[in-house]
Amino acid sequence: MHKYLVIIGAVLLCNIFAQEAPLGSMATPNRSERKALECLKGTITGKIIWSTSRANSKHDIWIMNADGTDQKPLTNSPNNVDWFSRFSPDASEVLFVRSKSGWAPEIDAETFEKWDLWTVATDGSNEKKAAADAVWGTWRPNGDSIVFARGNKVFIKDLVSGNEKELFDAEKCFKKGALAQQPEMSPDGRFLAMTLRGTMRETGIWNFEKKAWNSTGGGCEMDWFPSGNKVFRMNEGQGNGGTEVLQIDLDEDGKPVVRISGLSIPKKLRFMDLPGRRSHEYFPKFDKGGLWMVWCATQYGHEHDIADYEVYLWKIGADKKSAARLTFHTANDRWPDIFIGTPQSPRQQKMETPGQPSGDTTTSAPVKQ
Repeated sequence: MHKYLVIIGAVLLCNIFAQEAPLGSMATPNRSERKALECLKGTITGKIIWSTSRANSKHDIWIMNADGTDQKPLTNSPNNVDWFSRFSPDASEVLFVRSKSGWAPEIDAETFEKWDLWTVATDGSNEKKAAADAVWGTWRPNGDSIVFARGNKVFIKDLVSGNEKELFDAEKCFKKGALAQQPEMSPDGRFLAMTLRGTMRETGIWNFEKKAWNSTGGGCEMDWFPSGNKVFRMNEGQGNGGTEVLQIDLDEDGKPVVRISGLSIPKKLRFMDLPGRRSHEYFPKFDKGGLWMVWCATQYGHEHDIADYEVYLWKIGADKKSAARLTFHTANDRWPDIFIGTPQSPRQQKMETPGQPSGDTTTSAPVKQ
């Protein structure tokens, strides 16, 4: 076992210094994994997207059926890193982050000058730039606007008019050097869940009306339950494989109902921790109905864009042992999203062309949420 760990570590170090993710190779599911896939067939209709390095060591976006079948590339950009893909509300389009040129690691996400936001139809057509110098893009429920980060600031952009509006400035609200990572606006637009990095290191909920910050402790990767009255996030340093997914109920002001202090995590907040050895979870995401959760987990390593993460799917409330592993490839898989149902046909929207500026970030024009 020690020899195997040394080999794995050496491979990861080589990939780091080579500044590219592993292409990897196909893996074979074991008996229990095959059984989980068989049990999934016929129980779910929809699509899953994710970022993978299996065909491009810089990562492309791939798409598959929600039961793990028909896995194929959605983007093909060998000179760019494509990651953090999100379905539009009707799943006609996908919003994703793309590096401007060549390899850029995920730890450079806050160096926003290295990234742009793009959209592509779910049939792979009509790639368009949605916002320049931007990361962590997500859709608003109406599908006509997106929320994203530029370093310490969070913006909303109307995709029809092209207008942008600043929503939040971490440096003004906290201290110099604070960065806003993965901002996720609540479905009703009243709150902003996010991870703070740089000179800050915690997660929390920003109440727009009261201009108040409600801490949800450490960890990362905050997002909302579809109900809008609770959030989930990653908890690091605990759990079977060193991580676990927590659920946190909120009151009407966005404050956690159960206070989280230090490393003390009440049992009722522990939501998903895979049994078995492959239990280093990250990148959790729910479908809009709140019935299914998709995420990735690895057995060895931690680096989000290099380690051998695999995509998992779980029907919420079922036995955790029933979670199905959907990908079997030693390349890196990360940041999945799921849409349950039949995606709408691709639609046309007014967006930027490659190289066009993203617009005046100080505009005061009204922006639809």
